[in-house]
Amino acid sequence: RTLALGFGVTAVCLVLGYPLAYYIANAGPRIRLVMTMLVIFPMLLNLVVRSFGWIALLANRGLVNNMLVDLGLIEKPIKMMFNLFGLLVGMSHIFLPFMVLMLVPAIQAIPKDVQAAAYTLAASRARVFWSVTLPMTASGILAGSILVFVLTISALVTPRMLGGPTYKVMATMVYDDFLLTLDWPSGAAMAFSLTALTLLVIGLSSRVI
Repeated sequence: RTLALGFGVTAVCLVLGYPLAYYIANAGPRIRLVMTMLVIFPMLLNLVVRSFGWIALLANRGLVNNMLVDLGLIEKPIKMMFNLFGLLVGMSHIFLPFMVLMLVPAIQAIPKDVQAAAYTLAASRARVFWSVTLPMTASGILAGSILVFVLTISALVTPRMLGGPTYKVMATMVYDDFLLTLDWPSGAAMAFSLTALTLLVIGLSSRVI
């Protein structure tokens, strides 16, 4: 469950963050400044406040379910919390700025003459993206993916609030073992496993880079 959440949030942040980072990197100075501030702005809010915001949106009687019921699209509320979907949505929103901020410098570092040369050789925009732009930003993609993945699998506050007591991940289980059940050996073993998993992912990613 922890691995599924980590890879899922990383994939969502990459799919949403790359187009946004590409637009910011190629925009004019004024638009780039405004867009960068909009990306950073959610990070200025407390993590608990942002998680409560998603609770207000995704709860059974939250804004999203009430709107769908009022529009006649559903008859009864859809369960959007205390499951993988709620955590994916909430944590992708929280960690998306980290992915974007890692990708923007990588995209800006691409030499413009390389892309121009590809267009001169009659390459389409899609071919230039897949053959030139994407490979030259691979380091930024891997760095952003590692950062988001590690932050996701070690997060506690948002999984506790959006996952509730029923949908547990390794971080919440470590917290419960240490502070609720006082099962320190189990908590220590789980914490060691989480640390080893994180180091393994970082090591494999470094080999790939």
